Amino acid sequence: MRIGIVCPYSWVIPGGVQAHVRDLAEQLISLGHSVSVLAPGDDELPGLPPYVVTAGKAVPIPYNGSVARLQFGVVSAARVRRWLRDGEFDVVHVHEPAPPSLSLLTCMISDGPLVATFHAATTRSRFLSMFDTVLQPFLEKISGRIAVSPAARNVIVEHLGGDAVVIPNGVTVARFAEATPLPGYPRPADGDGGTIGFIGRYDEPRKGMDVLIGALEQMIDERPGLRLLVAGRGEAAAFRAGLPRRVSERIDLLGQVSEPDKARMLRSVDVYCAPNTGSESFGVILLEAMAARTPIVASDLQAFRRVLDNGAAGVTFPTGDSAALAKALGALLDDPARRKQLVDEGTRVVAPYDWPVVVQSVLRVYELAVF
Repeated sequence: MRIGIVCPYSWVIPGGVQAHVRDLAEQLISLGHSVSVLAPGDDELPGLPPYVVTAGKAVPIPYNGSVARLQFGVVSAARVRRWLRDGEFDVVHVHEPAPPSLSLLTCMISDGPLVATFHAATTRSRFLSMFDTVLQPFLEKISGRIAVSPAARNVIVEHLGGDAVVIPNGVTVARFAEATPLPGYPRPADGDGGTIGFIGRYDEPRKGMDVLIGALEQMIDERPGLRLLVAGRGEAAAFRAGLPRRVSERIDLLGQVSEPDKARMLRSVDVYCAPNTGSESFGVILLEAMAARTPIVASDLQAFRRVLDNGAAGVTFPTGDSAALAKALGALLDDPARRKQLVDEGTRVVAPYDWPVVVQSVLRVYELAVF
């Protein structure tokens, strides 16, 4: 099958949708399908996978509580049209068609079988409000609708008046389970030490770093060996400048890391912490932590509870409550048996999300759209 996939967000900026598109494309290619991915990005980007076609520079647009780098306009439309013509695809799969992006342009231009995946769970958006008006004719062209979670499915039901099959985000379990820890890790977790992990843009409020910093302040006096290992983008100097010195010296900032190093980082920590405060439709990072056999403490968001099987595969705490987070982290760091139990449960929970399983569900949607 000739498959075209459209990623709306800049390929060079790490994100859940970009990772989903990358892993889906590589799984499909491994099964013998011909795949081309269209994404925003400069033509001269180094290290691009051979299946990625760049469509030019993206611009930052506020979306879903963050800033998305998207591409839209007359020039972009011409590039979408050329990609569709040259690809001669059996099916085209767009991701996040709501914001002004390559995905939306593809919905407008394509006249072949069209599948769309909705990732975001935000129901209040000026882009979504246009679904019922000018965009409706274009979105009605979508013959296969996928939501990554029940929350994302609700967006489709509310704004498109239709339904969607829920197919969760996937994770390549072996990549994380077989990764080797970073040098010097993991550190001793019992007594006065241990290492907590965090992945994400640490200066983005909804990621909850302020909540985690508040928890660290309450923990470090009794745990002189405690460390926080952070992977992700952010203004490091400004971030450290806003921290008490006794907290700053406990934090190791790795910066933006590669996918292999992300897996190694997750294998290096004793507990992974997801202190997010909202606007999460799923929680891919929780799947990756479970795949890496790392116990989890996460905020009590509906999407996180669902991924963690209502707390069977991870400890949850009241969202935004630093004191409760400190208590949960300390208790887990001091309890090796509980950590092992969570790892075993996580291994069970993550198995259905393994990409070789998930990709078969996606292929069934393609087949229905085509035939």
